[in-house]
Amino acid sequence: MAEANAKQIEDWNGTVGEHWAAEQEKNDRLIKAFGEAALRAAEARPGERVLDVGCGCGDTSLALAGMIGADGSVVGLDVSAPMLAVARRRAEGLGNVAFVEGDASRVELTESEGLGPFDLLYSRFGVMFFDDPAGAFGHMRQAMKPGGRVAFACWQAAKDNPWAMVPLLAAREASGLNLPPPDPHAPGPFAFADAARVAGILEGAGFGGVKAESFEAPMFLGASARSAAQGCIKLGPASRLAREAGKDKLPAIIDAIEGALAPLAAADGSVALPGRIWVVTARAK
Repeated sequence: MAEANAKQIEDWNGTVGEHWAAEQEKNDRLIKAFGEAALRAAEARPGERVLDVGCGCGDTSLALAGMIGADGSVVGLDVSAPMLAVARRRAEGLGNVAFVEGDASRVELTESEGLGPFDLLYSRFGVMFFDDPAGAFGHMRQAMKPGGRVAFACWQAAKDNPWAMVPLLAAREASGLNLPPPDPHAPGPFAFADAARVAGILEGAGFGGVKAESFEAPMFLGASARSAAQGCIKLGPASRLAREAGKDKLPAIIDAIEGALAPLAAADGSVALPGRIWVVTARAK
């Protein structure tokens, strides 16, 4: 397994995945509008077979299960055991959704394994973490029916996402870390920010008719600047920097993020900043 994928899998089975599992309801509410935008584009139909890549705690898999009905099926795929445990609890009693632990770029997605061929490949923020995205989509293409649809949500650039950039800049200054600029194409939340690059990846993997439409919605970070700051060191790019800086720097980082968010708070003190994504659609050739 490539080192980049191995590190991602380690993170999602460690602190990151455990946080999402523990705070599933709060985190799903935070990004629900973005997943719904991709669900509208997906147009899942009764009786279809759907693959939900990076399904996490199962929120979108359950939504898809409701759309495709009893005659359809949803396979939720994720690398995070803690998050899948939550997903399976939430899906108890449903006969049209199942969850599989595995790396979508490598796991067998064949009919012989009880999976595929799929009418629809869907993802809410689950496809930006591959070390080899072209190879990953080529692998998933093999599990799709000809003409099968793709619909996924991915973040636009960090600079176009104030919910991420404002806390990150404050945390960076307070941490004292002198980190090199990140590779914009490295596996991570913003790896698919370049819509033209994403189109090239999909076309090279056997998909056509690629479209990327912009969608924006507010991200509710907290009822106060303080609570928002405390949330930011658990979720998003500022959280990764906070972990690298270590526990001794954490109070200063939280204070700095709070100071940056306070001027942006609404009249009631709550903080909601814009989130901007691409809703990408395509078809398997």
